[in-house]
Amino acid sequence: MANLHEESAVSFLPCRTWVITGGAGFIGSHLAKALVARGQRVRIVDDFSSGSAENLRPVAGQVECVRADIRNFAALGPAFAGADYVLHHAALVSVPLSVQKPSETYQINVQGTSNVLEAARRAGVKRVVFAGSSAVYGNGTDLPYKESSARNFESPYALSKQIGEDLCRLYARSYGLETVTLIYFNVFGPGQSAKSPYAAVIAKFLEWAAQGKPLGIDWNGRQSRDFVHVQDVVQANLLAALSARSGESYNVASGKACSLLELADLLDRISGQKLPRVFRPKRPGDVKLSAADISKIRALGFEPKVSLQDALAEMWAQLKNQAE
Repeated sequence: MANLHEESAVSFLPCRTWVITGGAGFIGSHLAKALVARGQRVRIVDDFSSGSAENLRPVAGQVECVRADIRNFAALGPAFAGADYVLHHAALVSVPLSVQKPSETYQINVQGTSNVLEAARRAGVKRVVFAGSSAVYGNGTDLPYKESSARNFESPYALSKQIGEDLCRLYARSYGLETVTLIYFNVFGPGQSAKSPYAAVIAKFLEWAAQGKPLGIDWNGRQSRDFVHVQDVVQANLLAALSARSGESYNVASGKACSLLELADLLDRISGQKLPRVFRPKRPGDVKLSAADISKIRALGFEPKVSLQDALAEMWAQLKNQAE
């Protein structure tokens, strides 16, 4: 089994073709840049409904882009032709939006994932890596969550991600298509829009701090999250594609819980200012506590490399430099 730390991850592999659905989004674009840097062929499949061409500007001319909606099965066959790996990140990713639009959530996250798996099977893809979510654990009590922990659904989004995970397991067992699910906790990092619906509390806090505005905190701020840097998510995807056991699911997190109040205090220290807090009602579908046991993926060689404090300090410095 390969040990895929940052330095060795794909650098010793022969060139392969990687398809990234949702590749113009936050996580997908980071994956694209990492794979291009390692000499891999990259094809982006995105309908650009939420992803942005700006995210792909650093690799412009170095990746192939296919504008397609994963709900359109006919479009996926040509998009997956000749692919070795599919990193499936296209999704409706907002918990509150899923509460408002459960049918659309199902169409994109369930039917779309089914389309991706079947198209990958027909195209002879070696392996599909599916972007799962810690939302599947809901308001469980056995923290930190292991992959075997009970699943509790607080939103259509959470249920849709569980069905996607189950579909991946089904395709591995029944059709011989290699699949791995990565259960993402709260991913953050550079390039994450404050307007993004995906776990954007850090991006929002940074934007408000840069503007000297109060920090808007949903609920009472004591709810915890396990924040994981996007570069560590890249590391996890490489491991999932090249080393993980097919049909399995793996938590991807830092293994450290942080409440929103603690996050606000940390940002105060980094920014050198004391920002007022404004408390708002609980959002539909939000969970109270979230923390991961990452021992399973650690057995593959995964290790979180970017701490929350260091990443926040770097992102804050970048924001201030842009403002000057």
